[in-house]
Amino acid sequence: MIYLIRHGETEANIKHIYCGSTDLPLSKAGIRKLQGKTYDVGDAEFVISGMKRTEQTLKLLFGDVLYRVDERFCEIDFGIFEMQSYYHLKDTPEYQDWISGDNEANVCPGGESGQQMEARVMEAFNEVAECRHDVVVVAHGGVIAAIMTNLFPDENKTRFDWQPAPGCGYVVDLIRRSYDTLNV
Repeated sequence: MIYLIRHGETEANIKHIYCGSTDLPLSKAGIRKLQGKTYDVGDAEFVISGMKRTEQTLKLLFGDVLYRVDERFCEIDFGIFEMQSYYHLKDTPEYQDWISGDNEANVCPGGESGQQMEARVMEAFNEVAECRHDVVVVAHGGVIAAIMTNLFPDENKTRFDWQPAPGCGYVVDLIRRSYDTLNV
């Protein structure tokens, strides 16, 4: 089994701000929502993206466990749109160019495209999938959505459909090609 868990809530989540490469911690509300919660993952190995919000989520849900960092599980780099909201960006030509047309292929100026993010994430995921034991990946909403879109294309869901709420995610059974949701 592979457990895909989104980090807890941050101030950027609350304010609907593009936050990928900025290393934000969890918000006070995000910490409160995860305190006392846990998932039963047996003797799983733990992998995080290396961002503060993923490390805090891991520790809140699982305590002081050993983990490894794989930065390929980081969120998309929003480039010049990083830490800004739609309302701040909506009238700028660079933003209009990015959100129009093929949103997966369009590259954020100074950042990356959804396709570029998906390629690095799936490379990391495929390595995790080769493990002979259960693995918990604590990562980001866009990362988890990219994985689920890739694994379950017949469901015809978009990345937005697959994006779990903060602190939630999926447990994926690669042998049966099935999944279930995880909710704290």
